[in-house]
Amino acid sequence: VPEQKTRSIRLLWWGFHQLSNFFMPMSERFLHLYQQKNLPVFQNRMYATREEALACPQGDVTLVQDLQTGLIFNQSFRPDLVVYDSAYQNEQGLSAHFQAHLGNVMKIIDRGMGRQDLVEVGCGKGLFLELLLDNGFEITGFDPTYEGSNPRVRRHFFEKGVGVEGRGMILRHVLEHIPDPVSFLQSLSEANHNKGRVYIEVPCFDWICKHKTWFDVFHEHVNYFRLEDFHRMFGSVVESGRVFGGQYIYVVAELSSIHQPRLESTGEFAFPSDFTSGIHNNTPQKGVKVVIWGGASKGVIFSLLRSRAGFPVDAVIDINPAKQGKFLPVTGLKVESPEAVLPTLEPGTPIFVMNSNYLEEIKSLTNNQFTYIPIDHE
Repeated sequence: VPEQKTRSIRLLWWGFHQLSNFFMPMSERFLHLYQQKNLPVFQNRMYATREEALACPQGDVTLVQDLQTGLIFNQSFRPDLVVYDSAYQNEQGLSAHFQAHLGNVMKIIDRGMGRQDLVEVGCGKGLFLELLLDNGFEITGFDPTYEGSNPRVRRHFFEKGVGVEGRGMILRHVLEHIPDPVSFLQSLSEANHNKGRVYIEVPCFDWICKHKTWFDVFHEHVNYFRLEDFHRMFGSVVESGRVFGGQYIYVVAELSSIHQPRLESTGEFAFPSDFTSGIHNNTPQKGVKVVIWGGASKGVIFSLLRSRAGFPVDAVIDINPAKQGKFLPVTGLKVESPEAVLPTLEPGTPIFVMNSNYLEEIKSLTNNQFTYIPIDHE
């Protein structure tokens, strides 16, 4: 009888807790963490002219934590403005360091989900899918923006009725772009007949906050995940961890075990109060050319917020030919090849490296003749 009474009390408390959460005022449900105004809607969309880049659509970032679920997201996200097309360039595969990262991911997928009946949701340009195919994996890709000719990729979303079932579903850098990620994963599970495992890889918000990488927060990413979020979202986690120097987190989980997470009473996120203090670090001497290496997400936000702080960037280097000759959103900075910029620089000129994972690679490409400043070091 005492056990039954205790269980009844617990159930009554749980029901009251759920009901109180349901009626929680909006102002009390969300914990405000961080805000930036007028960022580009797409930090990886390249523009053919400077005028187009300056006139690009902009949106705000208002990071909040949902005190019911514990999830962190951009409350100011504008999905109506986010339309992906061929001008979107987010390819990192030209880097040897990133290729090594993809090789490590391939090993995780092999041991966690096997090599047969795999599906990649949001396969983009198909780089990782091609890597898996070349290494004997059997996989089908889905992405409406795919531009290649591989018949293994379908130019539409994975949904009910597509005629494909996956023993393993792969979502690499997809979930951070999806409003209501739990509902999305639930619909993915239903479309896959509530079976199979899922591999999810996303940026690590704990790493972003620890290193105060203010240039890693932008409008396009609506969600900001931590490992603990996935352990609360899935009832059955097979494997999880950190990759790419800790900048990314991953999870392999039973897809059908997805459920709405609940925040523990002590789970409020402690966002660093000095998160943007680094904007004023490494201020250049008068007359010194300011050069950044990396025209992707980090470079876009770094150059924008530095410019607003009074430290404009003069040149942007990127090894991706698809970016070269194009212009970054909002600032209108032109992206150029190393061959176009490096000969114009004096030896020892400081170069801001947007991602320290590529530091040694950049030093090798430039014969180590400049001063390199990795912006993501503590």
